[in-house]
Amino acid sequence: MTTIAVLADPPHPDTALPELVADSPLSAAAAASLYAALLKDTALAADRSGGELLVNYRPAEALGLDVDSEVRLRSVLEGVIDPEEARFEVQVGETFAGRAGNTATHLLETEGVGSVGIARPEAALLARTDIDSAAMKLRSTPVVLGPAPGGHVTYAAFAEPIDFGACYAPPALETLTDRALDVGLEVGFLESKPYLRRKADLANLIVDVRTRRKADALVPPHLAEWVGSCDLTVLADGDGLTLEE
Repeated sequence: MTTIAVLADPPHPDTALPELVADSPLSAAAAASLYAALLKDTALAADRSGGELLVNYRPAEALGLDVDSEVRLRSVLEGVIDPEEARFEVQVGETFAGRAGNTATHLLETEGVGSVGIARPEAALLARTDIDSAAMKLRSTPVVLGPAPGGHVTYAAFAEPIDFGACYAPPALETLTDRALDVGLEVGFLESKPYLRRKADLANLIVDVRTRRKADALVPPHLAEWVGSCDLTVLADGDGLTLEE
């Protein structure tokens, strides 16, 4: 069984998706609402998979927030997952790579779990099927990565540890692949999915979700609800897309 660690912060206007807020018309409050929706869908995908859900979070003092991180996260996920079936644990590490590496190493080497998956809410369309597909691939390939545009990684699964130091250095997909190959581990890949970071990413994601809903295709439910209620307009911008309020 794979333990899926969702590395998340408590949704808050001061800390949610800061690069997106700086790069787009999205307000800090709307970013916190979007992050909460993404977190719910990520946790739901992990919970519905064949694995065990672990929510890893940074303490509020590390974020400069006057909130209880675990209480806030449990409140956000109430009604989405069964809190008695999920683990909530504080993250250890100064960087995302450090926290991901410490989590994976502890689970693999100390707790002796069969495999570990690292997920994050910014992987907006990560689905249960992706997590289950990675688990199947791990039976023959000890490292499985979910690629995203820009060299990002939506999901990383490990049956054996690698050198996790700065392992998410851009481009994270190549860095993680190199780290696995350096210790003689084969690498498998999932279908490419979006990674939410900049204005163009959100514009593409909104179009994707709206289009899927029109066609009655599957969409993450909480993200779809957020997209349906947001007041952002997607416009053509040369060969790409942009956003306006």
